[in-house]
Amino acid sequence: MAAYSVGMRKVRLVTELQQLEVCRRYGVEPVPVRPGMKVGIAANVHDGTKPINGLRHPPKGDTTGWYIWAGGEIPRDDPNFFAPIHVEHLKDWYPEAIKYLALPPGWRFLITADYEDVWQDPSLLKI
Repeated sequence: MAAYSVGMRKVRLVTELQQLEVCRRYGVEPVPVRPGMKVGIAANVHDGTKPINGLRHPPKGDTTGWYIWAGGEIPRDDPNFFAPIHVEHLKDWYPEAIKYLALPPGWRFLITADYEDVWQDPSLLKI
């Protein structure tokens, strides 16, 4: 059991370092998510549809403010498009998105296997 615990601490440390590097690259102070908090994720992330998009509103309650989906625009006519999952389960959905989770509210990302775009979107703060 001790080896498992050490292994999990190493995974968390590597994840935190990756998140800090993303924030450093874009010149922002990290706003990390806490274990047990939730992200909104679309089922189409499992379908292999690309690109993967993420946007962050201000956190509220036990939510991180993150919404992650695949493809183009978010459908406006589907109130169940996003399902809440705990951040710990994102590794089972799309682990490549985890390194972006410390970006502060008001930021977005769009990624594929060979492309990354990260930008600030102040409109996300007006909800």
